[in-house]
Amino acid sequence: MAKTYVEVLSRASSFLEAAGKEGYAIEYLFLARKNWDKTHWLMHMREEISLADEALIEKDLASLMKNIPPQYLLGYEYFFERRFKVTEDTLIPRPETEELVALCLSMNDNTTKKVVDIGTGTGAIAVSLKLERPDWEMTAVDISEGALNVATENARNLQARISFKQSDVLSAITEKQDIIISNPPYISQSEWDLMDESVRTYEPKTALFAENEGLAIYQKIAAESRECLQPNGMIFLEIGFRQGQSVKEIFQTVYPEKEVTIHQDMSGNDRMVVIC
Repeated sequence: MAKTYVEVLSRASSFLEAAGKEGYAIEYLFLARKNWDKTHWLMHMREEISLADEALIEKDLASLMKNIPPQYLLGYEYFFERRFKVTEDTLIPRPETEELVALCLSMNDNTTKKVVDIGTGTGAIAVSLKLERPDWEMTAVDISEGALNVATENARNLQARISFKQSDVLSAITEKQDIIISNPPYISQSEWDLMDESVRTYEPKTALFAENEGLAIYQKIAAESRECLQPNGMIFLEIGFRQGQSVKEIFQTVYPEKEVTIHQDMSGNDRMVVIC
């Protein structure tokens, strides 16, 4: 008996959920591979599935059962409505980081500024800021050569002029900056068991974990930024949802003259700290 697209995908989704995994991932992957939007899906879902498409679903199902993130299987993720290449050298850009970019943009106009993105990964923050604020002089740094290669490719593909430097936090930055922005590693080793298996297995550990209960990189940014930040400069940071008060205290100690504020994400969790 002929099988339809919806039958095969529903079975695959149920199989994933029975194994304790995200069932929707297989539909997300399939629609992306076919370049189908919801309208295409509604048009085709009850049609007989081709053998080639059924084989494609089976192959992706096997990969998802190994906890490989769908974005690594596709090789891209969208951020600020732009498509960014992702590899296992980079974290997968997430919606919370879009909120960090949006907050930075909302507090700054297109007046010429020097801006540095620490731990750029895919380059999502730096590229998005540069394309939204063309007059900003954007520098992006990362300790990982592999990540910098991906970020450079993304900037080239999206036509964003950015200076990329290999750097441990701000060590390679010699000029005073108007804005420092970062989504640094902030997960503590004690939170390992709370993380999704796909993140633990495939996403780069150096972009996830930090010593000192996840606070080590914030402490390093705070210390090094004193020499790199203009007197009226601003710092924008993504944080773990339990870290608001700790990160605020780190920066308030280093910048007693500035206002340090904690901002929540759309889920109501502490997610950003702004020093200005």
